[in-house]
Amino acid sequence: MLPGVKIQELTKFPDERGSFTEVFREDWSDLVEPEDKILQVNVSYSYPGMIRAWHRHEKGQVDYFITIKGTTKICAYDDDNNSSTRGQLDQIISSGEKIQCVRVPGFYYHGFKSVGFEPALVVYLTTRLYDYKNPDEERRPWNDSTIIDPKTGKPFDWNAIPYK
Repeated sequence: MLPGVKIQELTKFPDERGSFTEVFREDWSDLVEPEDKILQVNVSYSYPGMIRAWHRHEKGQVDYFITIKGTTKICAYDDDNNSSTRGQLDQIISSGEKIQCVRVPGFYYHGFKSVGFEPALVVYLTTRLYDYKNPDEERRPWNDSTIIDPKTGKPFDWNAIPYK
């Protein structure tokens, strides 16, 4: 994993009424960095096959992604010329069936794709408020050919058939 990208497996507690899951706790020291303070919580509803990528945050924002319905492929890519992990690409499959909280430092280009046959519902928490007048987002196209998949040596393909 890229430094700072972390996954916290979440526990679903089912009972005769349905289920309950804690999706985030500031005392999860294996996941939450001491400087991370959640300031905003968002919900993203994505139709099957939708790709929401690539972007990064230059002012230190950290995102925490929780897929609560459907399935997503969450990716983080290190594009820093001075980084020892330059060119590394993390791919994490997260779903409502295997609920996780995925921490992605905002300085990595990141995004996700709704995979499978049902829409994905993603709750994400951020350590910075969104500034409507001056957004902290540097964007690249979802199909940017300069993002290379280290497994294939070719441009990263969100739509590649897995395990081929």
